[in-house]
Amino acid sequence: MIRRRDFIVSATAATLAGFTMKGKVMAETKNSPKIKKYPNEYFYKADGTFDEAKAKQAYYEMFEAFGYPIVPRLRSEEFWAVDFGLGNFAEVGMGGIFWVNNEKDNYFGHDIYLLPGQMIPEHRHVKTDFSPKMEGWQTRHGWVYIYGEGDPTPGVENRIPPSHREIANARAEKKLMPGEVGELGGPEEWHWMYAPEGAIVTEYATYHDGSGLRFSHPDVVF
Repeated sequence: MIRRRDFIVSATAATLAGFTMKGKVMAETKNSPKIKKYPNEYFYKADGTFDEAKAKQAYYEMFEAFGYPIVPRLRSEEFWAVDFGLGNFAEVGMGGIFWVNNEKDNYFGHDIYLLPGQMIPEHRHVKTDFSPKMEGWQTRHGWVYIYGEGDPTPGVENRIPPSHREIANARAEKKLMPGEVGELGGPEEWHWMYAPEGAIVTEYATYHDGSGLRFSHPDVVF
């Protein structure tokens, strides 16, 4: 019989060695609901400004399709949606909520929401008054590609969205299925995430110091 403590130790070792844990939460993507993909113009008003309300409604539709509970905080201003100032929300955009961001004890919990075809722009976290933010990601619903520094994955250029195809530093690719976990390779490393079919991802991390955030795309605003 495997004791609970022994299981925790062995599971932790497997994660640190670069393996991903596969449990009963794994799902076949073919059984996942198809999330509606809207054209980019749907998310912009007649004057060209980003329509956050429409963006949030698209996320609510995705939540319902995945069976993800829409708790009261997700109906508040704590839940946000951004297009990073690029005017291309359908490709470079995300929704999210910081469930906790504890500076005193140095921990952070975040859910990331990506509609079909969306990416989080490439970025890194540098040292400020705080150590560089470290993080890991667990796919809850749908699936994602995560990208970090290292030897480029063969064929990766074909999957990098046009906005980042010429500037992406992180080209080592890993696919995360539901329940699988990926981790940032090291402090201050470039990284980004892409969800071809839409996804909900939980991030576990150290304290998020916004002043340490850097983007590779020169026009990104956050």
